[in-house]
Amino acid sequence: MTPDTLILGAGIAGLSVAWRLLRSGQRVVVLERGEAGRESSWAGGGILSPLLPWDYPESLTTLALRSMTAYAPWVGDIEAAAGRHAEYWRCGMLALDVAGVDQALAWCTAHGMAAEGTPSRSFTLSPALPPQGGGGQTVWLPDVAQVRNPRLTAALRVAVEARGGRVVEHCAATGVRARGRRVTAVETGAGTFPADSVVMATGAWSGLGLAGLARAPNVRPIRGQMLLFKLEPGVLDTILYRDGLYLIPRRDGHVLVGSTLEDVGFDKATDAATRARMHAAAAELLPALTSVQPVQHWAGLRPGAPDNIPIIDRHPDFDNVFVNAGHFRYGVTLAPASAELLAALIDGTAPPLDPTPYRWQAALERRWGGGS
Repeated sequence: MTPDTLILGAGIAGLSVAWRLLRSGQRVVVLERGEAGRESSWAGGGILSPLLPWDYPESLTTLALRSMTAYAPWVGDIEAAAGRHAEYWRCGMLALDVAGVDQALAWCTAHGMAAEGTPSRSFTLSPALPPQGGGGQTVWLPDVAQVRNPRLTAALRVAVEARGGRVVEHCAATGVRARGRRVTAVETGAGTFPADSVVMATGAWSGLGLAGLARAPNVRPIRGQMLLFKLEPGVLDTILYRDGLYLIPRRDGHVLVGSTLEDVGFDKATDAATRARMHAAAAELLPALTSVQPVQHWAGLRPGAPDNIPIIDRHPDFDNVFVNAGHFRYGVTLAPASAELLAALIDGTAPPLDPTPYRWQAALERRWGGGS
């Protein structure tokens, strides 16, 4: 069977597009160089919001807010199809030491995002922290949700297959065959796969390209190291954020701590110094972590892009090749809206939002230097 669409990459970016296209009646095959969902989609924390959304470009938050609104029913449909839970949880996020809190609250009001400068609920945190609401430096975002991202990608893979999609693991694409402005097949170490359309959703590897297929511009791997702790359930029941560090509770008592931003190429190594520094910073926020050691320490490679703005567009060299890449820290957050936009481009229907900021040409013009 020649699929309508062949997707390169079985992370959240590729699987979410597969799920969207399958639901519209397409035949879909997904090729994955390793194991489905085991790169950046597995390694991150699963917060379903930009960390401090008012600090990001409007084009990023427009896409994020659309996804955040759609997330609960989107996950519900996936769980129903897969018979698995992704642990979606609207646990809220408490941001501490926020600069310009009045401007932050005004941004939230303007964008319909619930926020409080003086939280209406109490929190038990370290006494070393500023009094909550006392200095105008705390913002409580009650509607911020999270998902257990490894479980989401596992459920999504099952849902894709239940809908008739095919996922082929350990099948790295090496090049393409083309006729004029159309790719007719993708070459891999396991053989040649014909397709009517191709989607490039290869995460941090999108910046490498393939033989005959130009790389996604300005996409490069950015390493993020994470720690995992195990406490009793209920010790922490909301996401905490301060100065680039976040703590994410799971319902079973696990607490994730992240994350670094390291421009070191395709190196997923971890180091003891970073582990100690992150542990100490996390214990300042949650003293219960002081006397326990991490149960796991890992690193993932984000598909970094300037300002966290992804590329969601048709490839400039081919009429039937599309790109869904460069989501940086927010691939899980942006998955529903990114897949919705890309599916509209593939189908030739009206886009659900202005696609201009996510064009290939816009990515060429963006420059590295901030917005992480």
